Amino acid sequence: MAIRQKTHMTIKLTGQGTSHARSVTEIDGNSVVVDEPVARGGTNEGPSPTATAYAALIGCTNVIGHKCAARLGVDIGNLAFAMEVDFDRRGVLLMEEVDVPFTAIRLDVAADGACSEDELRQVAAETAKYCAISKLFEQAGTDLRITWRKA
Repeated sequence: MAIRQKTHMTIKLTGQGTSHARSVTEIDGNSVVVDEPVARGGTNEGPSPTATAYAALIGCTNVIGHKCAARLGVDIGNLAFAMEVDFDRRGVLLMEEVDVPFTAIRLDVAADGACSEDELRQVAAETAKYCAISKLFEQAGTDLRITWRKA
């Protein structure tokens, strides 16, 4: 008998601010430390909040990319990522409110699998449909450009 997956759910997290710069969040049995670098008064025990958001895009692209490849029967192998983010820091510096703080993100995805260029384009198109984090950035107004290529 197949398990019917829920299509909507409420995700619960707890967190604790342990200083002005460091927080620890508990989710799914894991502790996630978000901190600021020493230069900004933190202890650098984890990535900054903004860096955590960027990392989430790589993680989501990896997971959803592999799910889409499996559904399409395409061997993408392992993925390597290179990212550049244009970040308008006026908001986090309390200079003025910024509607789109991440103005542009350029993400290069390199696949080392046996897939063809055409198959990789199909995986990229499917991944764009389903990656929740890329949707979040796009809906926020970020100019998101994700390029897939053979490694």
